[in-house]
Amino acid sequence: MPDSRDRIFHNARALRKNQTPAERLLWNTLRKQNLGKKFRRQHRIGNYIVDFYCPEIKLAIEIDGGQHNTETSQQYDENRTCFLQEKGIRVLRFWNNEVLQQTKSVLEVLWREVNQE
Repeated sequence: MPDSRDRIFHNARALRKNQTPAERLLWNTLRKQNLGKKFRRQHRIGNYIVDFYCPEIKLAIEIDGGQHNTETSQQYDENRTCFLQEKGIRVLRFWNNEVLQQTKSVLEVLWREVNQE
């Protein structure tokens, strides 16, 4: 039976192969370093996987779909956010529809976060 590290590694790989349209759109900007920093996608931190992570500035970006509206998912997300914040990592969350329909606004928020001193 695979241990949790192997399971998380395989989950991250599967998530990279099956990105949502919103994740794909945002990754196209982040991977070109248009925000001036290097990001990783589907990055493992502890027992969690974050959608995008910039280790240089300790910033995690989460893109949430409708499945995050359940009480169970909200509790899981809250636990993950607390864990990341305890590690000194800032967490930004956007809904899929925000990324797809308000892309410019999302990128402006990210630009400010990435470039704050």
